[in-house]
Amino acid sequence: MANIKSAKTRIKHNEKRAEINAIRLSAVKTQVKKTQAAINAGDKKAAQDSFAATQAALARAGQKGALNKKAASRKISRLSAAIKAI
Repeated sequence: MANIKSAKTRIKHNEKRAEINAIRLSAVKTQVKKTQAAINAGDKKAAQDSFAATQAALARAGQKGALNKKAASRKISRLSAAIKAI
């Protein structure tokens, strides 16, 4: 256990951020699954609608550090290419 006040504060802060990041990643994964399901079904209109929300969620997760920026960009790119291929 930490003895220094700043270390105790960092522990609390890190736990809070970990919880927020977990929530954000869970939401991103749900969005990606919805988009992927629409792509697999071959429904281009539904895939495009779902992709807009997915793209925003991925970009925000990358920007906030819940997900690596380049990983978020790569996922957006691959989903976009899959939608174009329908």
